[in-house]
Amino acid sequence: MDFEITATATFGLEAVVRREIESLGYEDITTENGKVTFRGGPEAVADANLNLRCADRVLLKVGEFQAKTFEELFQGMRNIPWEKYIDRDGRFPVSCTTVKSKLHNPPAIQSIGKKAVAERLGEVRETSRVPESGALYPIKITLLKDTAAITIDTSGDGLHKRGYRTAGVDAPIKETLAAAMVLLSFWNEDRILVDPCCGSGTIPIEAALIGRNIAPGLGRSFISEEWGIIGEAIWKNARKKAFDSIRYERELNITAGDIDPKAVKAAIANAEEAGVDDCINFSVANVRDLKAEGNNGIIVTNPPYGKRIGEEEEIDKVYKALKSFLRENRDWSLFMITTDKDAEKKVMGRKADRRRKLYNGRLETTYYQFHGQRV
Repeated sequence: MDFEITATATFGLEAVVRREIESLGYEDITTENGKVTFRGGPEAVADANLNLRCADRVLLKVGEFQAKTFEELFQGMRNIPWEKYIDRDGRFPVSCTTVKSKLHNPPAIQSIGKKAVAERLGEVRETSRVPESGALYPIKITLLKDTAAITIDTSGDGLHKRGYRTAGVDAPIKETLAAAMVLLSFWNEDRILVDPCCGSGTIPIEAALIGRNIAPGLGRSFISEEWGIIGEAIWKNARKKAFDSIRYERELNITAGDIDPKAVKAAIANAEEAGVDDCINFSVANVRDLKAEGNNGIIVTNPPYGKRIGEEEEIDKVYKALKSFLRENRDWSLFMITTDKDAEKKVMGRKADRRRKLYNGRLETTYYQFHGQRV
């Protein structure tokens, strides 16, 4: 069975997710705002969930049609061959979003969608009762300008939930965004990577997972593992392939520090849970004490940002420390995400070589890229 698969992505990361899908060997890829779509069989669903580092979710697109009236919505939903996807006892909750569409009442849209699916399954399977006691098949109706796109979520929890974050700090960065920051820095395992504001360790942990080619989804489960259309054998093979691809022997030079001892303690615990504590050097340290331990290193960091009293002064100290370090070590590169629109001037006194608008949760941020001089 061939699927149309959609990997949703935070705005600004679509190109990164596309490259990840290409690296998995899949073709016929289409990129749109907030999503990347490709075709593949059941094994592609398992591969995408296990291996995509920067996508938010993996969805099956099962239908698309015009729906200006509730009758059109009902008939469009009823015409989808749900019996090909949902097991006999499958649970199928329906959610929706609607933007610039004549149908704009979410409870009514969900109710009509649910009724259409149940009626279709009941008729095809010749039963008056759909039990809904088994595996979960979350259906999403997305209405945009009167066009309904219908998907089934294969992931369950968002892909940023890797399973290693057992200890946290305030305002953590999402794992998917941290992985994207590392990939966009074009860091490789032969270069030094430093995060001097590591918080609970998400950026260095994601870098270590990348460096050792550890699939981000190996430490968790996905709701589609219980689906009959994919099957246990496919998931088992996908996990085995991912485990066989891990480069345990790879030596990495990753350093992470934070001024807060509690944050460092949390970071160490998370790295241990992720299985990469042996290749990250954690320490309680102030940014101003940062020293270059080699040439052509990379700083990838998410410095603190906020509006509470006293925070701006502390943030300025971080910026000054980074500015001083980079003046002394001109071969080093800085990749930094922040909400501060004046960060370029404060840190480097010049425009960034590249910048990209990204979202950390609901916060609009800019990812600044300052490239060092090669030596």
